[in-house]
Amino acid sequence: MSIEVPIDQLFDDVGRWGFCYLLTVSDDARPHLLALRPSVETSADGRVLRFDAGGGRACRNASARPNVSLVFPPAGHSDGMSLVVDGIADVDDAKVDVAPTWAVLHRPAP
Repeated sequence: MSIEVPIDQLFDDVGRWGFCYLLTVSDDARPHLLALRPSVETSADGRVLRFDAGGGRACRNASARPNVSLVFPPAGHSDGMSLVVDGIADVDDAKVDVAPTWAVLHRPAP
């Protein structure tokens, strides 16, 4: 069972999750994962999840293909559920801002 998470609630709760994996798509269509800790920031377009991605492959991938996903692994408060977020990335040097478009708590592993 999955539970949709309202985006406003996501911003309020993200600090409890700690780290997540930023998933981007490489030139060869393979996924690229990078473990990062987001911060909630306010941009000109509203609130975003900001990552210091180091300016490497994740930044290049997100610049070329801005549809990204975030996966927060199960945490102590989540009853084994993961938080999965889809969003649109905006890259500025080593910083990646993700504007979430959808979020869901995904069921625990069987």
